[in-house]
Amino acid sequence: MLRIHFTPQDLARLHLASGPDPLWELVCTLHRLQTTQGRWAYADWHRGARATLVGTPLGAAVRRLLVPLLPRARYLPDFLTPAESADGLDRGLAAVVDTPPDRVAHELSLLRGSSGAPAWAARLVERPAREELAKVLRAYYDAVVAPHHDRIHAELTGERALRAHEVLATGVDGLLSGLSPAMRWCPPVLHVDYVEDRDLHLDGRGLRLVPTYFCWQSPVSMADPQLRPVLIYPLRYKRQPAPYAPPTPPSPRCWAGPGRRRCAASRPARPPRSWRAAWGSRPPPRPTTPRSCATPA
Repeated sequence: MLRIHFTPQDLARLHLASGPDPLWELVCTLHRLQTTQGRWAYADWHRGARATLVGTPLGAAVRRLLVPLLPRARYLPDFLTPAESADGLDRGLAAVVDTPPDRVAHELSLLRGSSGAPAWAARLVERPAREELAKVLRAYYDAVVAPHHDRIHAELTGERALRAHEVLATGVDGLLSGLSPAMRWCPPVLHVDYVEDRDLHLDGRGLRLVPTYFCWQSPVSMADPQLRPVLIYPLRYKRQPAPYAPPTPPSPRCWAGPGRRRCAASRPARPPRSWRAAWGSRPPPRPTTPRSCATPA
């Protein structure tokens, strides 16, 4: 469980991403390739991605370089999903290349102690190695994520419209209460189903919410609590629609329109001819059944 602690200042600095975050989308697609969970929701994308990667040099580079660095595991190196990615892929990859070597070494040591890191990863403390990694990340994004940009952007636009309506109708409390089934808002703490148990105190820094198309069910945050707070959550969550009730067709006798004739439904119904013969305008009395013998409804 991840518990995100808000102050009044944090609620005022809560904001929703204005567009897709390319590196977070990239990371989540790699996770979709590493599991069958939720594959049905991305079936078309998955078939296309496999056709693009299997048996190609890019596919081999993804297996050798990207999957070991970004495993579907408890820990991910934060320097591979920098805040600058919110401004586009170019800015995000430039931030990856510019990451200080000591930070790269520290985060790779955390990855090594969590799920393991390949031996070659130690070379990423050198800038040329990070530049080569950025080239692979860009090639993978262009081949597997970019072709779906329009769909991702359309979904995110709809999400922003929905959340804006919630804020206007119910305030920030309503927004935080309806983000995802994996989150529960108990002011001033947002409880998030998470891979580990920890607390994140925002301390006035605010929180950036990033709806992500390829994120499936489980929200994600940065491992380092000192970095700019961000919460990645699934974009594909949809509320259950209300049960469908087919519209009642109008009476054919109403189709003439107002002023032409009264609808049959607006006039008292005449009793059947067989009733009138014996009972006048009243229906015949129904046989009564003792309450104790009545058939349950």
